Amino acid sequence: MRILGLDAAGARLSACLIEDGVVLAEQECPAVFGQPAILPRLVAALMEQQGGVDHIAAGIGPGGFTGIRTALALAHGLADGLGVGLSGVSILAALPFLLDNPQGRVIWAAIDNRRGGIFLLRPGAAPASLTEAVLPATEGPTLLGGSGAAAAAARLLARGAPVALGSLRGSVARGAALAAAAGLRAGQPSPPALPLYIDQPAVT
Repeated sequence: MRILGLDAAGARLSACLIEDGVVLAEQECPAVFGQPAILPRLVAALMEQQGGVDHIAAGIGPGGFTGIRTALALAHGLADGLGVGLSGVSILAALPFLLDNPQGRVIWAAIDNRRGGIFLLRPGAAPASLTEAVLPATEGPTLLGGSGAAAAAARLLARGAPVALGSLRGSVARGAALAAAAGLRAGQPSPPALPLYIDQPAVT
């Protein structure tokens, strides 16, 4: 099965095409502005090179309001137009497919919210928007990933928490595609492609 992953929630836009868990092609670029124009070009380049897709996986955030809306609008349009399935994937669901985790640590996603704080996603906990000073205590060895992970890890290490900083192997779009593939193989229903907002948008 060929799965197209796409994401625009963070400061980097990405698109990735996988087939049976193997990455066929990947595009990534920085974009603070211009997501609605740039992301469709990344996706078009992949599809022109590699052909059709059987399923689409879209990053749902958390992250920038405009970027999330851009990715989801494009994903819904492509899924409807091509008649294929669609999965929504959060950064927390994508990270296990992008981080080396040989010790099986609990994974936290820490995302820079661009307002001086961090969006924190932890397994079994509600997503939260926090400052570094009020990060919760870990409950055991923890691996952090995401755009706010370095700042969060430094704060937690200063407290003596058993945390490590993970580095991404590939784009968030790759993680989204691999996460969707794993869910489909397991026979799980596709998660809805709806935005994961934590803070209310500053503008609409």
